[in-house]
Amino acid sequence: MVLLSLVATHSNVDLETVARLSVGAPQVPSAVLSDDRALSGAVVLATCNRFEIYAEAPSEDDVEAARSAIVSTISEYSGIPEQSVSSSFETHTGQDVAEHLFAVGAGLDSAVIGEREIAGQVRRALIEAQGSGAASGGLVRLFQAASKTAKDVGAQTALGSRGRSIVSVALELAGDLSEDADWSRKAVVLFGTGAYAGATMAALKDKGCTDISVFSSSGRAEAFVATRGGTAVAAADLPGAMRRADVVIGCSGSDARIDAADIERVRDGSNRPLVIIDLALSHDFDPAVGTLDGVELITLESVRAAAPEEQADALAQAGDLVRAAARTFEEQQTTRAMNAAIVALRQHTQAVLDSEMERVRAQHGCTAAAEEVEFALRRMVRQLLHVPTVRARELAAEGRQDEYTAALEALYGIDVAPAVEKAPTAERDPHAAESPDAVARLTRPQHTHAEGAACPVDHERPAQSA
Repeated sequence: MVLLSLVATHSNVDLETVARLSVGAPQVPSAVLSDDRALSGAVVLATCNRFEIYAEAPSEDDVEAARSAIVSTISEYSGIPEQSVSSSFETHTGQDVAEHLFAVGAGLDSAVIGEREIAGQVRRALIEAQGSGAASGGLVRLFQAASKTAKDVGAQTALGSRGRSIVSVALELAGDLSEDADWSRKAVVLFGTGAYAGATMAALKDKGCTDISVFSSSGRAEAFVATRGGTAVAAADLPGAMRRADVVIGCSGSDARIDAADIERVRDGSNRPLVIIDLALSHDFDPAVGTLDGVELITLESVRAAAPEEQADALAQAGDLVRAAARTFEEQQTTRAMNAAIVALRQHTQAVLDSEMERVRAQHGCTAAAEEVEFALRRMVRQLLHVPTVRARELAAEGRQDEYTAALEALYGIDVAPAVEKAPTAERDPHAAESPDAVARLTRPQHTHAEGAACPVDHERPAQSA
């Protein structure tokens, strides 16, 4: 199995393009998997400034077909021509897939370096894919490793103690632009009830803000404030709440964008300064509202420009952790791939041994002599398999696993086909092919008659002849 990812972020495309690509994001994994055999799994990571698709293909030969299937599906949902979709994405394969996702989960690729929200978004992306049946075993392990790496970066570097986030930087900017920096005296209107709205509510409370009105065009404001605080506002009461607001924050990404004329209408007769924070990827407010008198507009682009650079030593340490984790993950992936070859060789040898022992028992029956022969054969097989097993691990570490599988096919006619993995509910032992049960099948006598009945002779070692 081979992992790949298609990445469109604030680093390589504008946020408007990211928003357009993200249309229909939740449906992309299931849609791609339903009619394309080049993919065995897919997970979408869509946030306020990135749209990334992680996928697993059966082999290297299927990577280009998998990428084409993903691009075609995104084009269908977004309405963007396939060529434009394709050019908007950077494609990662091999260790680059893990290194990029691990950096993202740790907040190293964010507009605000070290931000906290993204780690939760990475976890939720996997949970959603598992819920829809789109997550393959390799992708589950990839995202679980990303979450572990994010925790390690937070615990072992200074980035974890800073507590920076996109929301916190946006609120700091709003405070700087306000005549009164005391949030306990501000009236705020919050649009949206999603993850960013929840993070914004928590950040506002941390700053002492208590006058928070929440509006949701989908009608979820009541449920939102019931668990987080604030006051739900109905559509009829929204103009009044906007008129008395000091800060308005958009986190909904609604199709109904508020334009400059709307703001002018609700503020008619008010000379109260207003700061608007637009954190929605697809913009809750038309950029023209920033040109109105007495209105300051803060966008994701503003946050990115204002985000402070973290200390170089903390970033370097975090980068080292991410790269080391990516190397470890890739080595584990390679080892898993080699396990299939090792198991295939063992099964082939086991079949030969079983066939030979059937002939021995047919000739000698279940006797001490037959047991002596079986013990000797199993010991010989164990010794013969030792070097090929060790070499498999060594070649895997050198990235030469294809040579090993090609040799098995050339010498023994063994076709090592990768097994299609279901998403695991728990991490399996990466050395499963070397488990005691697997080894025991080749090293422990299995006494049976030709008819399949258990042989009454059962000794740890065969009886020695006098």
